[in-house]
Amino acid sequence: METKTNLLDRELSWLDFNGRVLEEAYEKENPLMERIRFLAITASNLDEFMMVRVAGVMDMAESKRAKVSPAGMTAEELLPILDKKIRAFMDHQYSCLNRSILPQLEKNGIRFVGTEDLTPEQKVHVDAYFDKVLFPVLTPMAVDRSRPFPMLANKSLNIVVHLREKQEETETDKKKKAKKAKEAFAVVQVPSILPRFLELPGTKGKEANGERNFVLLEDTIISHMALLFELHEIVSCSLFRLTRDSDLSIDEESDDFLEEIKASIKKRKTGRPVRLEVENDCDAESLAFLEEMLPIEKEKVISLAGPLDLTLFSKFASIPGCSSMCYEPIVPVSEPADYVGYEDIFAAIRAHDCMIHHPYESFGVVVDFVRAAAEDPDVLAIKQTLYRVSGNSPIVAALMRAAENGKQVTVLVELKARFDEENNIHWAQKLEKAGCHVVYGLSGLKTHCKILLVVRREEDGIRRYVHMGTGNYNDSTAKIYTDIGVMTCKEPYGSDASSLFNVLTGYSRPPRYNRFVTAPNDMRPFFREMIEGEIACAAQGLPSGITAKVNSLVDPEIIGLLYKASQAGVPVKLIVRGICCLIPGVKGLSENITVHSIVGQLLEHSRIFRFECGGKPRIWMGSADWMQRNLDHRVELVFPIEAELMPRAEEILDIMWNDNVNTRVMQPDGEYLLVDRRGTKKLINSHRTFSDMAVSEAEKAVKRVEEISGTTEFKVHQAESNE
Repeated sequence: METKTNLLDRELSWLDFNGRVLEEAYEKENPLMERIRFLAITASNLDEFMMVRVAGVMDMAESKRAKVSPAGMTAEELLPILDKKIRAFMDHQYSCLNRSILPQLEKNGIRFVGTEDLTPEQKVHVDAYFDKVLFPVLTPMAVDRSRPFPMLANKSLNIVVHLREKQEETETDKKKKAKKAKEAFAVVQVPSILPRFLELPGTKGKEANGERNFVLLEDTIISHMALLFELHEIVSCSLFRLTRDSDLSIDEESDDFLEEIKASIKKRKTGRPVRLEVENDCDAESLAFLEEMLPIEKEKVISLAGPLDLTLFSKFASIPGCSSMCYEPIVPVSEPADYVGYEDIFAAIRAHDCMIHHPYESFGVVVDFVRAAAEDPDVLAIKQTLYRVSGNSPIVAALMRAAENGKQVTVLVELKARFDEENNIHWAQKLEKAGCHVVYGLSGLKTHCKILLVVRREEDGIRRYVHMGTGNYNDSTAKIYTDIGVMTCKEPYGSDASSLFNVLTGYSRPPRYNRFVTAPNDMRPFFREMIEGEIACAAQGLPSGITAKVNSLVDPEIIGLLYKASQAGVPVKLIVRGICCLIPGVKGLSENITVHSIVGQLLEHSRIFRFECGGKPRIWMGSADWMQRNLDHRVELVFPIEAELMPRAEEILDIMWNDNVNTRVMQPDGEYLLVDRRGTKKLINSHRTFSDMAVSEAEKAVKRVEEISGTTEFKVHQAESNE
């Protein structure tokens, strides 16, 4: 455990989290294709970590700034520790692939074969694919005095080709000592637009047994490389992949913020190299050539024993015909219990506050809410924040339809959502063309809150309907991220929502909210007050306790307050999926704190905060993690759960805390261990439990409605498994 203080370093803690994901790839109880998917996730995670976090540490180290992190380390001290840990992690990735996953695939009749092992029939197939598909796409790029080294795209897969000029031998040459042939180098990019793997026709005897063979795209290219360089001999071909610094530097005072974002995105593609991955059999001459041309220091080069860019296995895990090697899908309930039996969604919300637990209950409910508002002649206005949306967003389509129908539609699109900037620019421009009012948030702050306001004219006056959530308005990620949304038309929430949007779109002063707690102004003092309140309760002998579920726990002040609470005897239960800089279970410091991390079929994303409050518990949910950026540098929102929804919120927290299938418990030395199941009578997988509960509650709601109405026309609907 690397720390000089009572805090762990956030970068090292993140690597530990990615290690927990990698453990799922090793876990033999998981279905094989899911293990492959976990491996791909670790590679994707690490790419982003290198591009942003490691690049930032490198910048700090090179600037010679002596800034010390909360864990007590300078960037110069941290960098070699990071490097060692990253290399060890990547070794574990490839060990998992080569020693565990690939052998298991072979046992299941699935093999990756080299081009030298192809049957005659398979060779004909591969040759035809190269001639008809690959050859027209490939662009061999020679490097010499007249042709400089090409600008390589970030994370692109490339082949460095070591060449020797062919010589026609004369009789004179034969008699003399052979001249040394000129050597050269070229680069061939592996086309990212084509699938990384090609399925081969099987042999007649094995097809009946279901054997499937695949060849990698780069192997196909390398085996035909001589066709691209007919005037040269191929000395060697080596795969390599470059990762660049991709953290954007944005001038928020620019006269044209949209153009500033676009320019920054372009710079990302040409950022300085932070990592060079090469195959471990890359010849010395080719490696020296790459180091000189890129240029990149030797200490940033990582040699790997297998195919580069393990994210390729994300798509491979979804190949047809392998459903038996995947998780049983979690199929969302299309009409959750809170909405059963009402004539429309507005009637349901008027009747009671509604809670939607994704993905167990379909995100389609939220989409339908916006669609209904877009078509309802009594709806006057819709206001919404968008942080990350899908590539073909039904939410955006509904907002555009609302504007076309004459509604006043205001959308705050956060252009600074990392790696989603281009997608958000695209949607912002589409929304503007449709007649929506589009704003880009507040200078210096990311708008990360998740809120939707619908203003409707009704018989008794204007009524405001509000949706507040813990996750993005993204129908794609809502299938795999666990999030919670609440819909209400209670006036205090409607008033707060209007005030919040006035702050975001105009020059209004942040108000005193009725229910909302927002960052950057109020959230830090709110959490400080709530934690200190639990400390006071403990001192008075009143019931006390803190339960928090977040993605990351980094903020030094919050951690210090949690330590103080522990020392006062307050039981603290934390469910932290990712980074956790707090150290639990240390005598005299944190012995009353327990930290769980849930990693499983779904990605835990909801943020929930429960305080015992002297025996009258209160729960808040929202968009904010306990990190400095969320509390001080973003527009965030947490909202209280009202009494009618409290039992369900308590039940959700209780089930997650008692999960003994997906949970690892953090130890005082920073290690995470799976829950000890010895003597356990019942396995609790929170993801499967919530899925079963959603179906069960919907069935109960249908029966209640049938009993009241005297009909049997109601049914429980579940979305398609590929929703």
